[in-house]
Amino acid sequence: MTTNSPRLILSLPSDREIVISRVFNAPRQLVWDAWTRPDYVKRWFGAVGWTVPVCEIDLRPGGTYRYVMRSAEGQEVIMRGVYREVVPPQRLVSTEVFEGFSEVGYRPEDDTVSTAVLTERDGKTTWTGTILYPSKEIRDGALATPMEEGMNGSFDRLDAVLATMA
Repeated sequence: MTTNSPRLILSLPSDREIVISRVFNAPRQLVWDAWTRPDYVKRWFGAVGWTVPVCEIDLRPGGTYRYVMRSAEGQEVIMRGVYREVVPPQRLVSTEVFEGFSEVGYRPEDDTVSTAVLTERDGKTTWTGTILYPSKEIRDGALATPMEEGMNGSFDRLDAVLATMA
């Protein structure tokens, strides 16, 4: 299965994976910086209408990250993980888990492994993200959410941030 929105390409290469890609009109180093520096991540990451008041990044293998996302109503969702590989400005591998949930797909034992690869051509950067889930059930649960819509909204904001960095 492959779906194509105007900006995002999503595919399912295996029962446990989702691969997503999007092209940004910016050099790879800028996309890397926007993805790995808290001052930039706070400006674009998360669902439309949510803010990221806390963004902690220790960008090294074994280092951790923690994002606190907050809705306009004050609801908070906390995402955290550990960096497994950090190869600036081309590859970032990390785990991802949410705090405070007991639902399948959000429990601590349901952590995913995300691999981001940045490739540049003619001043544009393709971000390719591979998300490996612990099971097909959890992968399918993620697909049942408005993930694609949310990512497009977030990446639209990333486009705007990249335009200010250039």
